[in-house]
Amino acid sequence: MDLAQLLKDLSESSGVSGYENMPADIITKAWSELADEVRRDALGNVIAAKKGKGHGKLLLAAHIDEIGLMVKKIDERGFIRFATVGGFDFRTLVAQEVIVHGKKQLKGVIGAKPPHLQAPNEQKKAYPEDEFYIDVGLTADKVKELVRIGDMITIERKVQQLAGSRYAGKSFDDRACVVMLTACLSRLAEVNHNLDVYLVATVQEEVGTRGAAVAAYGVDPDLAIAVDVCHGEFPGVRADRGFSLGKGPVISMGPDTHPKILDKLKEIADEAKISYQLEASTSAGGTDAWSIQVARAGIACTLVSLPLRYMHTSVETLDLADIKEGGRLLAEFALKADRQFVEGLPCF
Repeated sequence: MDLAQLLKDLSESSGVSGYENMPADIITKAWSELADEVRRDALGNVIAAKKGKGHGKLLLAAHIDEIGLMVKKIDERGFIRFATVGGFDFRTLVAQEVIVHGKKQLKGVIGAKPPHLQAPNEQKKAYPEDEFYIDVGLTADKVKELVRIGDMITIERKVQQLAGSRYAGKSFDDRACVVMLTACLSRLAEVNHNLDVYLVATVQEEVGTRGAAVAAYGVDPDLAIAVDVCHGEFPGVRADRGFSLGKGPVISMGPDTHPKILDKLKEIADEAKISYQLEASTSAGGTDAWSIQVARAGIACTLVSLPLRYMHTSVETLDLADIKEGGRLLAEFALKADRQFVEGLPCF
């Protein structure tokens, strides 16, 4: 499996929370080549099953939706006003290229008042949200013919390979971790592993981890690992908040981490000489782990993260080596965790 190409294909596809069909189609095709079964549930989660020796049922989850925009109003001159879907920082939206998903796809740009026309007091401030608009180059009548209130808008950005195995692009949060699950599945296709593994590309994470809640209830696993991004190190990030790119996945320690799964992951990583980092997380964060661990009667769960710079921008940056190491860690866990380990999870 060409992981770099899959990362590019998923990143450049459009799939705002609740409208994930395009990336879902891509990952369904990729997983169908490796898994025993691939299906979609009622909410749109893509679920792949890879049967092992039946020592327990492991759920691996990473979300496939992206933050985006929604048409809020079309003014009398044809400019499109919009609202955000998910956590955008408006300061990053100036001069972005976008795709408006109307009756047909329209290319547009996000415009704002240039510095030449700003008052002196405006030049030192961020643009107010109500001054942002999208220009698609059409008359108001034509825009209203093709675009409706509520239509989705996505950032248009091609993936760029930087030096070595570093890549930059949009929606790596969290499609890069779906690629990590694919790396895991590629390895499991070659071995006879202990746990039955259910990989889920979850939907609607950015608006409340909804897909994970549904998938965890439907799969009903014995244990689970959610995979999401954490902050990579870069200037301006505190040392205890940022993690190194190229030094492996990050294993979380905190309220959404089952201590026995944590210990087993570290043990397996050390035995297999897999590089990893540790994160002290003092509260349950807004990842799929949050919903999975409280599904049904409670599911033993932990969180593995991928270091990512510039989160929730269109130039999120990562190291492909971390994706590969993370996939290897997940595969080794499914290979080596056994029935005795699974049955011992309720015994703290």
